[in-house]
Amino acid sequence: MQSPSKPPPPHLAMLDDLNARALEGGGADRVKKQHDAGKLSARERIDLLLDPGSFVEIGRFVTHRCTDFGMADHKVLGDGVITGYGMVDGRKVFVFAQDFTVFGGSLSGAYAQKICKVMDLAMKVGAPVIGLNDSGGARIQEGVESLAGYADIFLRNTLASGVVPQISAVMGPCAGGAVYSPAITDFIAMVEGTSYMFITGPDVIKAVTHEEVTKEDLGGAGTHASRSGVCHLTAPDDRSSLAQIRELLSFLPSNNHEDPPFKATTDPASREVPELDTMIPVESNRPYDVKDVIRAVVDDGQLFEIHEAYAQNIVVGFARVGGRAVGVVANQPAILAGVLDIDASMKAARFVRFCDCFNIPLVTFVDVPGFLPGTAQEYGGIIKHGAKLLFAFAEATVPKVTVILRKAYGGAYDVMASKHIRADVNLAFPTAEIAVMGPDGAVNIVYRNEIAKAEDPVATRAKFIAEYREKFANPYKAAELGFIDEVIYPRTLRARLNSALTLLKDKRDTNPPKKHTNLPL
Repeated sequence: MQSPSKPPPPHLAMLDDLNARALEGGGADRVKKQHDAGKLSARERIDLLLDPGSFVEIGRFVTHRCTDFGMADHKVLGDGVITGYGMVDGRKVFVFAQDFTVFGGSLSGAYAQKICKVMDLAMKVGAPVIGLNDSGGARIQEGVESLAGYADIFLRNTLASGVVPQISAVMGPCAGGAVYSPAITDFIAMVEGTSYMFITGPDVIKAVTHEEVTKEDLGGAGTHASRSGVCHLTAPDDRSSLAQIRELLSFLPSNNHEDPPFKATTDPASREVPELDTMIPVESNRPYDVKDVIRAVVDDGQLFEIHEAYAQNIVVGFARVGGRAVGVVANQPAILAGVLDIDASMKAARFVRFCDCFNIPLVTFVDVPGFLPGTAQEYGGIIKHGAKLLFAFAEATVPKVTVILRKAYGGAYDVMASKHIRADVNLAFPTAEIAVMGPDGAVNIVYRNEIAKAEDPVATRAKFIAEYREKFANPYKAAELGFIDEVIYPRTLRARLNSALTLLKDKRDTNPPKKHTNLPL
């Protein structure tokens, strides 16, 4: 016969009570409201993000210090943010999850200190920081103390940049000054239909500019993924978004001193891809999907695309070749002929710089006719924005492997990880055309007088175009000069990429000593 269990000693009973109260957050009714809105609670999100049972909470019993506006009588353990650390695929990460059920997730001074504490620990031990954002913004009752808390976080975001990966998931409201912490981090994920980000809301905009706009159109996931480029990843719900973040982390090292994790594959590194021999159209004006080329040569055909809906004329993302994580940058001939414009330049430059920060080799697929012409581009600053991409590739010291698939014209040839800006291995398909411009445009300039004087200008122009194409619109002149290391059979590309990455795995390169660069912002 079992003896009745003894009640716990008073000191343990008190601890049990405090823990139970902290785990309640804002209470069952508010958690239900969160669920009814299509959102998970902060603790449910942490449980899905981290390996089961790995979460260790820090600061569970913290409360705010505000005594104004009756706040002394309204204290909740944890104060609206859950902070701590755990594992993702057995690797340590730090996390904070804003709890909308407690004061609407609004930020207080104490709340900010909790976030700062885990960010400081992440820097000390060299582990990524993941922020799950769902907050009404600054806690108005605290005034400047709340604003100071935001600035304390912004400072740590900035100091941690390039030291440990920082990922922000926006899973609810994120407005006003609160947006700047995610904006400084490396990647922003948003949930469709339940999250939004903006500096000023629809009501303020209506009052100031008389524009009428909904929260979704102003700052929803779709808007930021396709128009502003603020958002890198979108998902239909919280669960999918957290799964995306776990997958993203699988490509990233824990800090800037480590290499990306290796993932064994059964996909043979020397596998030939016969379809590549005919995948690139010989006609330089025919489109094709460069993602087909990428998926044909990376491990198991898996490309984890970043910024998929934004500046679609360039593709960036993570993949693996022979088990090694790589950052992929590729012109997309299926969209705007793969031309470089302001948005594409900024998108790719940001990605290249991230990869360089965290020792992720770069594989660049080139099929670019040049920079997009037009007054909108010139007035918008295509010169300085295009220079960002040039700067990023030139500055990068990670292994850089470049493959010219077809067109590489003008300054865009230089910018797209050419040999001249320290690319390590530069390969070309036989379909590559490396020239100042396309044959049609070149002939119009070089042979203008001859064409004008000819009895049959059309036939004469066609003859000059054929001659120019044979002499210049191919990879062999560049190979003759050593600007291309080898013209390869397309089917061998996967094996050649693996060979180059193996060669470069211990590459060491440096930039001149300096405080920091002056990127053309």
